[in-house]
Amino acid sequence: MTNPTELSLTELRDALKKKEVTSLEATDAYLARIEKAGDLNAFITVTADKAREMAKASDEKLGRGEGGALEGVPLGIKDLFCTEETLTTAGSHILDGFEPKYESTVTSNLWRDGAVMLGKLNMDEFAMGSSNETSFYGPVVNPWRAEGSDAKLTPGGSSGGSSASVAARLCAGATATDTGGSIRQPASLTATVGVKPTYGRVSRWGVVAFASSLDQAGPLARDVRDAAVMLKSMAGHDPKDSTSVDRPVPDYEAALGGSLKGLKVGVPKEYRIDGMPAEIEQLWQSGVDWMKDAGCEIVDISLPLTKYALPVYYIVAPAEASSNLARYDGVKYGHRAKDYDDILSMYENTRAEGFGDEVKRRILVGTYVLSAGYYDAYYLRAQKVRKRIFDEFVEAFSKVDLILTPSAPSAAFELGAKMNDPVQMYLNDVFTVTANLAGLPGASVPAGLDKDGLPLGLQLLAKPFDEETMFKGMHALEQAAGFDVTPEEWWA
Repeated sequence: MTNPTELSLTELRDALKKKEVTSLEATDAYLARIEKAGDLNAFITVTADKAREMAKASDEKLGRGEGGALEGVPLGIKDLFCTEETLTTAGSHILDGFEPKYESTVTSNLWRDGAVMLGKLNMDEFAMGSSNETSFYGPVVNPWRAEGSDAKLTPGGSSGGSSASVAARLCAGATATDTGGSIRQPASLTATVGVKPTYGRVSRWGVVAFASSLDQAGPLARDVRDAAVMLKSMAGHDPKDSTSVDRPVPDYEAALGGSLKGLKVGVPKEYRIDGMPAEIEQLWQSGVDWMKDAGCEIVDISLPLTKYALPVYYIVAPAEASSNLARYDGVKYGHRAKDYDDILSMYENTRAEGFGDEVKRRILVGTYVLSAGYYDAYYLRAQKVRKRIFDEFVEAFSKVDLILTPSAPSAAFELGAKMNDPVQMYLNDVFTVTANLAGLPGASVPAGLDKDGLPLGLQLLAKPFDEETMFKGMHALEQAAGFDVTPEEWWA
């Protein structure tokens, strides 16, 4: 029998059903890999005992011929999802010791379908970052290295622990969240498949909030089929989330391999940004050719408001963050400062100690743009432009079925390279942030390597709640690219 960690999620799912391997064997194999991969720093908490308990319960079900869609499959959970009686930190010092008394809807759905939890994955603090360097628990290291170099690279962010653990075969798949590109950009930098569903497709209940009108949970997986299976389990209406949309969840796996003949794929000219590496331009052209070969009609489209997307995002997201993060004050849970004179100084000292620099920066920006005298000039104007960006996509999608773009403006960069320049760091989201502002589904598929042997991804965007067409397009890209390279295991 092949080592269970070498099997894709769907291959492992099928092997478990055929009793070719047990869930406990697969879980132990993954836990052994996690133990050897400390240099990657992908996990904040490893829940070995809980994983083995869940695996044994799955084996009993499978032995009776029962079990859900993910029965016995070991997964990693981004530390933004609340997990009952298990440390949940959002990558922040301010949530030290926080063990929720409840389970997020997404993880509840996964456990309902039989998945096994290996542990909680490292991430940028409160999902604020593009390189996984803002985590209180230290940066995650990308399993990929440039040819001929030992330099440590970013796995992307904020879901860096998720992307690194999937790329390094430390779990069969991982949950992630995407507020401005935090699923798709890490997927691009680690040669994994990342899917940000339509806003409202997946419940946000029990997910630590960053920017509530932008946050959306989704899967990070090894291939398109694995992502389709995970999203089916994660998605669904949730009455506990007022933004959750009540509509049936399609069988995304069944959509794979469907014909693309006659579909129109838009290529937006505004995504050809200054300074973009020629390799990414060439890969994008390859993607266009692959879609054409699959029977699609390529349509040149224009999204002129794209240039305003990042400024709008970095007004709206910090504004919502400054409101959402007001609840962390050291009173009921998490970190509390030891030195204070009164309740006010306790709040101030706790928040000064508990939040990292990037989180403080965004809280300050958000509070500023919401303050009297600046609300109209910044926040209100940004919301108006956001609506215009949405309208622009509606217009574009009246002419096309999918939009094809690069996923990220570069391959993985060295840790520390952009930490002192927030604007350069924020530019990592230039291709992804529009989908969050407009609430659209988007996905990144690995499509090639750059001159240093580092992975690059292509992004597909689709109409709201048309993930099925997006998955068809993703599968076609995956088949055409034939990407099957894995990182050399320097960390083991």
